Amino acid sequence: MTSRPVDAQRLRDLALLRRVRDRIDREYAQPLDVEALARGVNMSAGHLSREFRLAYGESPYSYLMTRRIERAMALLRRGDLSVTEVCFAVGCSSLGTFSTRFAELVGIPPSAYRNQAALATAGMAPCVAKKVTRPVRNREARTTAGT
Repeated sequence: MTSRPVDAQRLRDLALLRRVRDRIDREYAQPLDVEALARGVNMSAGHLSREFRLAYGESPYSYLMTRRIERAMALLRRGDLSVTEVCFAVGCSSLGTFSTRFAELVGIPPSAYRNQAALATAGMAPCVAKKVTRPVRNREARTTAGT
């Protein structure tokens, strides 16, 4: 049986976690790390990571990278920026890390995605294109063979 103070603290923690998630959504292109996010809500980095994973099913860093990859997909679909320009535009400082994470979430490298995306979403409203091209989290990219 839980007591009221424990329930109240859990609600406060959930509100703080929501603030962290909202900050990631707003500032994904800025240099963010778990320590800075934790300082913003007066938590330790370890506590934030544990609680964030419990609440949202993934670490704050994984959530941040997913947001960055989603935005990168939209920029790559436009076709007017290079992969390197997109990498830096979404807040990644390493092209290698960006490309690796992109391939893990989307299933193909960003350069291949850029080449295929314009054709795959031609004629779709941007909101529909965003929905159907949303990356899969936690290394669960769909493979093209056998699906």
